[in-house]
Amino acid sequence: QVQLVESGGGLVQPGGSLRLSCVASGFDFRVYDMSWYRQAPGKERELVASIISTGYRKNYADSVKGRFTISRDNAKKTVYLEMNSLSPEDTAVYYCRAGVKLRELWGQGTQVTVSP
Repeated sequence: QVQLVESGGGLVQPGGSLRLSCVASGFDFRVYDMSWYRQAPGKERELVASIISTGYRKNYADSVKGRFTISRDNAKKTVYLEMNSLSPEDTAVYYCRAGVKLRELWGQGTQVTVSP
C-alpha cells in the first residue's frame, strides 16, 4: 500500500521540542524529494522544510530557520522534522509530502499544539 504515515505530534509548552517522523511504504522512497508542510486554522498550507532525495540539500521557511531541522534515513524510509524553541505560532497540522517529477504523495497529518 502506497502511503505516508506521520507521527510525533502532540501538545508542548512554548520553548519545548518535538520530533516528527514520516514513514513511507509502497514506493521507492530513495528517489523522492521529501517535504514537511503545515496548516494552521484559517490559514493556507505552507512549506516548512524540504530535503532532496540524496539528503544533500535542504531548504527551510524563514520562520523556522535555526529552530527546525529536516533529515531523512533512506534505509528506514523515514523523514524527520526536529522542532526546537517552539512557539504558539508553530501550532498547526503538519503534513509530510513526497514528490518526484509530476507525482506527489501526502500523509494524513499530525497535530502540533504549542500552548502553556
